[in-house]
Amino acid sequence: MKQVTTWLQAFWKDEEGLGTLEILLIVAVLVAVAIIFRKWIVSWFQKLIGDANTNLTNDSTVTPCAPSPTTSCSP
Repeated sequence: MKQVTTWLQAFWKDEEGLGTLEILLIVAVLVAVAIIFRKWIVSWFQKLIGDANTNLTNDSTVTPCAPSPTTSCSP
């Protein structure tokens, strides 16, 4: 147990930053995931935007409010 604690303390105190290789590997993995799931991501985003647009156009109960020094927008 002492060995693990010593290793964790040394790891925590290590001030060496991320290198270029690590950053490139992270970016490569993110790009690969985006390419693999691009159709799902695009359809999810279009559905999200479409739902928001539908909610905005169908919600006529909310009146637009432009606050000024004499008016308040709180209900």
